[in-house]
Amino acid sequence: MSGDWNGRVLERKALAPFTWFRVGGAARRLATPFDEAALAALLSEADGPVLPIGVGSNLLVRDGGIDGTVIRLGRGFNGIAIEGTRLRAGSAALDAKVAVAAADAGIAGLEFLRGVPGTIGGAVRMNAGCYGTETKDRLIEARVALRSGEIVSLSNADLGFAYRHCALPDDATVIEATFEGTPDDPAAIHARMDVLMAGREASQPIREKTGGSTFRNPPGESAWKLIDAAGGRGLIVGGAQMSEKHCNFMVNRGNATAADLETLGETIRARVADTSGHDLHWEIRRVGDP
Repeated sequence: MSGDWNGRVLERKALAPFTWFRVGGAARRLATPFDEAALAALLSEADGPVLPIGVGSNLLVRDGGIDGTVIRLGRGFNGIAIEGTRLRAGSAALDAKVAVAAADAGIAGLEFLRGVPGTIGGAVRMNAGCYGTETKDRLIEARVALRSGEIVSLSNADLGFAYRHCALPDDATVIEATFEGTPDDPAAIHARMDVLMAGREASQPIREKTGGSTFRNPPGESAWKLIDAAGGRGLIVGGAQMSEKHCNFMVNRGNATAADLETLGETIRARVADTSGHDLHWEIRRVGDP
């Protein structure tokens, strides 16, 4: 990059510290642009593949790492602005912080983000959701940097949302998202979020090295029920285990490799297919070389 480039670049940087699983190999290059101009320059000049990541809450980096440029947005991309019942958030803003900011401003409808681990960029990319609400239900538009470096504004319809999916290419980088809520009493919104978070704390292994839900729910079914019925609760492969608390969550018991986690997931998929005929699809995003 040019000498006046506003950001940081690290060569052969281990990615495990940047993921919630705490596993995985190194990136050939880990780049952190600090503003939109730096991001656009990085994308237009980068050789080889690029992969934007957030805080790695729903990401499994394989042990061989990534032979390309990994982009991790930092300061300059985590702002939150309120405009009436609309909220505009940078891609690097944590989902939970956005939910709290909306509640403080008396904007209802974004409570679900309090229970989504990760950043707004990741929420848009995977149409994250919980408690009956998905990102698509509240998103108005998103600003996105394409692989060419061009920055475009895309409407909700442009993003082609489906269950835990949007139509953005893998090498596109979400910059900012605008959401629409409804007016409500801040205390009432916070009270609802407190109830949601108490339920999450009680039912999910959120204090372990995990990556959120491992598999998408098949139509009309719950992935965890299928896994439980297949004997998957507590199943161990190497240092990886399906959580005893919520068996659609994989956890790193302390010494897992990415291969352990992926093998565990594929073992669960095979067991569920054998016992129920359902084909579970990964919700965890798996990237890199074995």
